[in-house]
Amino acid sequence: MRKLFIIGTIWGSLFLGGCNVLEEVNSSLDYANKATEHINTWNDFGQKAPQLIKGAATNEETKAELEKELNTLLEEINKFNNTEAPAIAESVHQQIVEKNEAIKEVIENAMVNGELAIEKLENSELMKLINEVTSLMNVVEKLGG
Repeated sequence: MRKLFIIGTIWGSLFLGGCNVLEEVNSSLDYANKATEHINTWNDFGQKAPQLIKGAATNEETKAELEKELNTLLEEINKFNNTEAPAIAESVHQQIVEKNEAIKEVIENAMVNGELAIEKLENSELMKLINEVTSLMNVVEKLGG
């Protein structure tokens, strides 16, 4: 009887330990997918931003479109920054959050009385920061792979 109890305890421990490992793997994959989506959002914006910013300087419709997109990106930053990262991804999450906060500051500084001041955006480090965020894709891909 005692042997059965010991064997049952061992199997139970292995099963529970396996569940924790599986949960951690699923959490890592879920986070990697969210981070990849977030970085792709910045990559997409980074590709069209120079043209949008240039056009916004002379066209009110383009400026309104850019303002709308920047506000959407600010919401995306807040959403992603509040994502809970699994232990294995804490370091990369912190790096993305830091870049997000720097981008958020640039965008907010380019707003004057609720309106976008194009010259402030043109003279900012926005593109450099976006490139730094997108360069973290390799690290995120390793989490999901």
